Amino acid sequence: MIYKILRSDEWAALQAQGETKGAPIDVADGYVHFSTAEQVRETAAKHFADVDGLMLLAYDESTLTGDLRWEPSRGGALFPHLYGPLRLSDMVWAKPLPLEASGHAFPDDLT
Repeated sequence: MIYKILRSDEWAALQAQGETKGAPIDVADGYVHFSTAEQVRETAAKHFADVDGLMLLAYDESTLTGDLRWEPSRGGALFPHLYGPLRLSDMVWAKPLPLEASGHAFPDDLT
């Protein structure tokens, strides 16, 4: 599984339209940024530290529609990048990512 964090307005747009080019950073970079289970907490802390109302979306990389590439990013780690739209129909699940005093509360079942 790979994971995408969306703000509430981005999540609403994906639900309404069925697909999106992603968040403003995704559009600017030309691909949709994903994280692995090992990377997603750091992604949340770095890019969404004080943001409430987030949704965590899970995608199965083996069934994802589009051109998925593993490319170096933070510290040379490989991150999954989707060149193409993020589709609601490819999503495995979506769960709220509430902001608590100690940071975002992630589900226990990240794989």
